[in-house]
Amino acid sequence: MKIKINKQVYVGLISVLLGLIAGAVLMVFTGNNPFLGYSYLFRGGLMNIERIGNTLATATPLIFTGLSVAFAFKTGLFNIGASGQMLIGGLCATAVALTFNIPRVLLLPIMMAAAMFGGGLWAFVPGLLKARFNVHEVVSTIMMNWIAYWTIYYSVPAFFKGEFLETESRSIPEAASLKAPWLTDLFNGSFINYGLFLAIIAVVIIAIILNKTVLGYELKAAGYNRFGAEYAGMKVNRNIVLSMVIAGALAGLGGATYYVGYASNIQIGVLPALGFDGIAAALLGGLNPYGVLAASIFFGIFHSGKGFMNAMTSIPPEIGDTIIATIIYFAATSILIERAINIVQKKVKGGN
Repeated sequence: MKIKINKQVYVGLISVLLGLIAGAVLMVFTGNNPFLGYSYLFRGGLMNIERIGNTLATATPLIFTGLSVAFAFKTGLFNIGASGQMLIGGLCATAVALTFNIPRVLLLPIMMAAAMFGGGLWAFVPGLLKARFNVHEVVSTIMMNWIAYWTIYYSVPAFFKGEFLETESRSIPEAASLKAPWLTDLFNGSFINYGLFLAIIAVVIIAIILNKTVLGYELKAAGYNRFGAEYAGMKVNRNIVLSMVIAGALAGLGGATYYVGYASNIQIGVLPALGFDGIAAALLGGLNPYGVLAASIFFGIFHSGKGFMNAMTSIPPEIGDTIIATIIYFAATSILIERAINIVQKKVKGGN
């Protein structure tokens, strides 16, 4: 039985390979050994159970933001506001954690629901502007990012100021953290937390929605051909808003897993780069939920390992960021890679 592999898988693998080659060339030009550099880079993310746990913890919020961007892309929208949605989701989860003193079994679900609500609300505005006034979502989501930035800048010192610093909130109580002692012990003290399980569940749910439900079909139809969907009797404006709200809710959950899972408080003056890194995970994952999961873990290895690479060699950690950026560039130009694959396939068939 032949196993048919999606062409997007080949595109992703080729993008990674080209990015690694470009990174190796860069290391050579800076006077470093690329084989040694990559050895320490991957060992830094995978060489023991603690580093594997930290890699998965780093990848967790990225899975959510990657899903957010991929879901919006699948429905014809470009959600570049995941960073702001992350911030608001993290703020809502932190606010619940610092306000309510209830049993953990109730507190954690309420925090996650609050994060989803906050992220979804932050995406609702661009969705409504797109549906009613055709305001491009790239412009409106970027604006919402900065509104979120300044909202955090004001809210944290005003309502949740830390004991010693105004630039960060109070630390959440242990009962409100997504960290679990059994997980921490299992991974020798790493930052891994329950957020990883939420991310995997989200991947499966989004895959089912997009590929197995009428809702997913209608959302994609509205994105690919708005006028055709309207002619077919679909409620296009509602679907545009709903698509953005779902994307925002996913990013909001990513904020919760970051600020009350990976970290224990929220800081002002920082627009999380994970929101923009989600674009990279979505593109490299071929806009497929399972591809996003794999791409996020791959980028998690790079983020966890680049510090170790720098500590063991003279290669600066910025090289790791450059490699990621190069991989994104090749993933973004996937149409060229697909054409190259088609040409090779035609020649192989012609030769047979």
